[in-house]
Amino acid sequence: MPSETGAFGAHGEAVASTVLAKRGYRIVERNVRSRWGELDMVAYDGTTLVFVEVKARRGARFGEPAYAVDRRKQRRLVRLAQQYLVRRKLGEPLCRFDIVIVDERPDGPWVEVIPNAFDASCLE
Repeated sequence: MPSETGAFGAHGEAVASTVLAKRGYRIVERNVRSRWGELDMVAYDGTTLVFVEVKARRGARFGEPAYAVDRRKQRRLVRLAQQYLVRRKLGEPLCRFDIVIVDERPDGPWVEVIPNAFDASCLE
């Protein structure tokens, strides 16, 4: 039985997936797990492979969701993306990292997509 937090996160990812699909993204995989962490979503936006981090919140009591993707989290996501490319034998395609913020509000979810939110320079 998933926790309330886990169920809320899954709901946020479902909302994000729907919004991205409507914007033309082609979702390839969701919840790609390894022992080093998880990629919430992998998609194509045209020919660009996009690694998507979803941040779901109920209000701003924990701060702005995009700020939860700090340098440490960015480094982890870049390493997970590199591992993904190697395991899937994808070579070096054009890639980017997007953040999708899903804020649950009484009148329904508010969604913001931040394309190219950060890049692999966070490893430097």
